[in-house]
Amino acid sequence: MRRDPRRRLAAVLAVGLLPWTVLVIGGELTMLFSFGLFNTDPPAVVSIYDYFYRFTDGLPGFIEAWRSGVVLYLLGLASAVSGVVWREDERITALALAGAALTQISVFLGFNRRIGYVALPVGTVLLLTVVWWYYWPLVAPADESHTSR
Repeated sequence: MRRDPRRRLAAVLAVGLLPWTVLVIGGELTMLFSFGLFNTDPPAVVSIYDYFYRFTDGLPGFIEAWRSGVVLYLLGLASAVSGVVWREDERITALALAGAALTQISVFLGFNRRIGYVALPVGTVLLLTVVWWYYWPLVAPADESHTSR
């Protein structure tokens, strides 16, 4: 089941469609996704391209980690796709997804340092869960205690 590249690809796609960081600011809810953000007041979706290239005035430095995480996620996604159409190096996929997860910790901590903000690192947990469940058994070193004789 874990060795099936189609299941791994489905898991990687799913984690890209779910929110990575959930922000509660007063009564307002904002969710950061791999493709953009959704805000509830007023309801609006902003693509990640628009956010970083059209609305760049006054962005805090820690938010740059979101963009880095998306780049790493896309690398992991491309590697997972290659596993379905050709061959996948599971180490590259796992490393890219784990890197994307770690970048979101900076986003989480940056928002939580602001007064009145509560951030939840949903993407970090989801990405690391996918790495642990689908990729760790494939890239973990073999237990040598059984092969030494």
